[in-house]
Amino acid sequence: MDRPTEARNPRAKELARLSTRQLLELLNDEDATVPGAVREALPEIERAVEIVAGALSNGGRLRYVGAGTSGRLGVLDASEAPPTFGVDAELVHGIMAGGDQALRRSIEGAEDDGGAGARDARAVVRAGDVLVGISASGRARYVIAAIAAAKEVGARTVAITCDAGSPLASATDVAIVLRVGPEVLAGSSRLKAGTATKLALNMISTAAMVKLGRTKGDLMIDMRPVSAKLRERAIRIVREETELDDEEARRRLEASGWDVRAVLESSKRR
Repeated sequence: MDRPTEARNPRAKELARLSTRQLLELLNDEDATVPGAVREALPEIERAVEIVAGALSNGGRLRYVGAGTSGRLGVLDASEAPPTFGVDAELVHGIMAGGDQALRRSIEGAEDDGGAGARDARAVVRAGDVLVGISASGRARYVIAAIAAAKEVGARTVAITCDAGSPLASATDVAIVLRVGPEVLAGSSRLKAGTATKLALNMISTAAMVKLGRTKGDLMIDMRPVSAKLRERAIRIVREETELDDEEARRRLEASGWDVRAVLESSKRR
């Protein structure tokens, strides 16, 4: 029996004969099933969020580890944490099989190097941290070895996979299984599996940061306004929360070094 991430999709049997529109409709129809698969995994995602939020509130850190598409998605989510939530760059970190060079090009065999996975995890994971292992197949030796190493040092572990019967799913404290079914291109986990993984990562990091008070309602008051677009957003937040006009909001933000939270708190005291 084929593994879930390797099975062929019967709807794609005549893929080469489809018109461009038919091909796009098929891809779109398959993508439309992803949110449902993620919703089914919400109980496990909830557990993961509670673990992550608890660890971060007690001085721990969040780490992701993966290979190929999975690793790139982890690094992407980690890299967005500082500008979105104003956290230190070391709080959330992505580990990629093959190193940073694998972000831009495939490093053949990197996912099979369990020794490297263990070494890379030990270099950045300590007791009290949480390591999220990401592997659609749940069989990347690099990821499985990293999880084992994290457990050895006293870290909590989470899996994000598309195969409930995989070694990764049984190796972690919480296993988030995204049952997206076979891909339009058999085995191409950058498609539905990748999309589902991105949604799950969005949920984990966003929900954890909200629970830690890194937002005010739906506002990113700890963001780093390092571009014109973000500075305009900062002005808008201050204006809406304090009823200051744009000119005064800008003046106070500039005086604070564009610290939205500080401006809101000082305005509340006045």
